[in-house]
Amino acid sequence: MLSEMQSKLPPSEKKITEYILENPHETISLTASELGKRSSTSGAAVIRLCKSLDLKGFQELKLRIAGDLQKKDKQGFRDIEPNESPLSIIEKMTNNSTKTLHESAELLSIDELNRAIKAIKEARNIHFFGVGASSIIAQDAQQKFLRIDKTATAFQDMHMVATLVANAQKGDVVVGISFSGKTLEVAKILKLAKKKGITTISLTKYGTSLVTELADIKLYTSATREPTFRSGATSSRIAQLHVIDILFMCVASQQYEETVKHLDETRESIDFLRENMSL
Repeated sequence: MLSEMQSKLPPSEKKITEYILENPHETISLTASELGKRSSTSGAAVIRLCKSLDLKGFQELKLRIAGDLQKKDKQGFRDIEPNESPLSIIEKMTNNSTKTLHESAELLSIDELNRAIKAIKEARNIHFFGVGASSIIAQDAQQKFLRIDKTATAFQDMHMVATLVANAQKGDVVVGISFSGKTLEVAKILKLAKKKGITTISLTKYGTSLVTELADIKLYTSATREPTFRSGATSSRIAQLHVIDILFMCVASQQYEETVKHLDETRESIDFLRENMSL
């Protein structure tokens, strides 16, 4: 979180971030005031940094630092190499995906997730959308929520999405998916939805971005660095699917009996289509 946000922070908060990254062990034993002095800033700047990171306070920041220091696996994201063996690629891709999933789980705010769950549960219609690889995530979300009797859309054509949002009403939810958070089309659709007073949810990598600024509810995945062959982008797609799965399972759990009923009915319908029978 600190590494990703460092370049976007005000000068005083940037100083604190630099000190923490260089001295993590010392930081967890300091008070906010002491950290302010060590970083040539102030205790108030430390508290502002915690707010910038969407943390509840300095104690939570120290707990997260301590948690990171306990991790034994320091292996970072690794790219493939020319003529690499399939066995080595399996190991690298598995490492990259596993690391992204763990980081994404740590970045999910329970408060924001609960708000998203409530919005989805109460939604009249849910409109998922994204551009490029993110549109695949939107289609996966649509398939999941349709199976539990939620009216969901996932158009790839942005003109169709704009048309849907233009006719949307309060009680609908618009979910914009963009790993970078910089996708202009996604930002514009969310802006259009906000003008109509429709609840907006973003799913992006961690950090402030054009897309997150236009979302009422912000869900994050790990801000993986993309190596040359974009294995980082592969991992980020898996992380996005993981967050959608978490959101779906949370909604399903809170309306368990109804969910089981709908899943059974949809399963029976699919089985009917697969049966060998003449029309």
